Amino acid sequence: MHATAEAMRHKPGFGQTLKEWIFTIDHKRIGILYLIGSLAAFAVAGLMALLIRIELGSLGPTLTSNPGTYNVWLYFHGAAMILAFQIPALTGFLANYLVPLMIGARDMAFPRLNALSLWLYWAGIIVALLTFVIPDPPDVMWTGYPPYSLITGGNTALYVFTVHLMGFSSIVGGINLLTTIFYMRAPGMKLNKLNIFVWSTLGAFVLQLIFIPVLAAAVTTLLFDKYLGTHFYDPANGGDVLLYQNLFWFYSHPAVYVILLPTIGMIFDIVATFAKNRVFNYNMVVYGGIGGVVLMSGEVWIHHLFTSGMPDWIRIGMMISTLLISIPVGLLMIGLLGTLYRGAIQYTTPMLYAVGFIFLFLIGGLTGIPNAMTAIDLYIHDTHFVVAHFHYVMAVATTFAIFGSVYYLFPKMTGRMYSETLGKLGFFILFAGVNITFFTMFIVGFKGMPRRYFDYQQFPQLEGLHHIITIGAYIIGIAALLILISWIHGLVAGKKATDNPWGSKSLEWTTSTPPPPGNFRELPILTEEWHPYGYGRSEQP
Repeated sequence: MHATAEAMRHKPGFGQTLKEWIFTIDHKRIGILYLIGSLAAFAVAGLMALLIRIELGSLGPTLTSNPGTYNVWLYFHGAAMILAFQIPALTGFLANYLVPLMIGARDMAFPRLNALSLWLYWAGIIVALLTFVIPDPPDVMWTGYPPYSLITGGNTALYVFTVHLMGFSSIVGGINLLTTIFYMRAPGMKLNKLNIFVWSTLGAFVLQLIFIPVLAAAVTTLLFDKYLGTHFYDPANGGDVLLYQNLFWFYSHPAVYVILLPTIGMIFDIVATFAKNRVFNYNMVVYGGIGGVVLMSGEVWIHHLFTSGMPDWIRIGMMISTLLISIPVGLLMIGLLGTLYRGAIQYTTPMLYAVGFIFLFLIGGLTGIPNAMTAIDLYIHDTHFVVAHFHYVMAVATTFAIFGSVYYLFPKMTGRMYSETLGKLGFFILFAGVNITFFTMFIVGFKGMPRRYFDYQQFPQLEGLHHIITIGAYIIGIAALLILISWIHGLVAGKKATDNPWGSKSLEWTTSTPPPPGNFRELPILTEEWHPYGYGRSEQP
């Protein structure tokens, strides 16, 4: 109690010294440091994407004549976007900042463990950035497939060490978040009163704790094969390269849902707030949607290996399970659309990003159906059609949710309002850029353009479409700069924010802006009637 009272005397916000930020154990500061790291990773990974698109914009060598350099760009783009931007932004920034506030807790259950998770993540970023200074950078994509990763001159060990650091960070964070959710809730905060974001974060960390050890086993045995002379993936000595692919995707497809669940959970909170509507069929969303995804996510990984010599009975079984998992995902989408129905919708910048997410995710989900069907996937696997699909369903849709969440939480984090004009302008330019880029990529892929190719001399007729894709990439870059400018402008010159500028019913908006250390001057005690989506009710927590 004394420590909490002492903490209350400190001034909240961004005025703390660098030392206080570095050694902080406050979950809100830790969340913001996750955000800074993830946005930095996004910037570098985005630069790699731009280099890739410039190279593919014209036939023949453009920026480099070395395919190995192109492979390094691909490696860093994929690994940084997934492992250093999306997963940390969702399970690091948003989960850390919001979960204790949403459940009425003072902080995380284990604050120092939380700080350890953060600095493991930052160590992973620093190790990953060594890619650009060491003489033998990794060139094994984000997948690290053998046999190439075993025979390449690239530094496979750096890739493995980066995965280890990020994995340890996620495991430590997962244990902390699950403990916090189950044991740190405010009096009266029953499980059926949790925000959808809290439920989805819980589901995401359950998946992380189950499947990350499998990824660790895959990359560690890869390290042993290359540097210690073992033969896990060496067919000449009884190994099997398909063993690695199975282990890798046994984690990495559930990782898609580690990204999807917090993403869609945050979209639910944004949509409910700006539609001033209760979440449509809350129990269906939680138990049918989130619960169904968690239960089924480990039974679909073989669709990544349909062209890898799988027996037909496995292909057919996993085709069915892949199609079936669209049912719980569909329930989540029904919940979102039902929440919008007859709502008093305010199209603020966060709401625009939420609606943009729904559109982009719908395109990605519908184009996933042919990928799930073996007879079709055998022809489009490893083409740009697949690249366009997973960018729509995961990369772009999730990025829209993350950016929308930053705008949504901007007043709470900074105590200032952003410019709606700049925010909306950035949204529309970004929305145009991603659709120009990735919808055109569907056409290129359908015409046979392979993924991961350094050049496409055998497809000269596709050069014009590649020009369009590269123009779209430039538009995305311009939008990203404008979004950053809008955040800086809001931070420096934005109007002072009230405690609850959005009129939300959720608990995190009942505390001061920015929240003080300890979050609440007095811990909230919730009435039986209170609900985070109780729009139309007059009761207070």
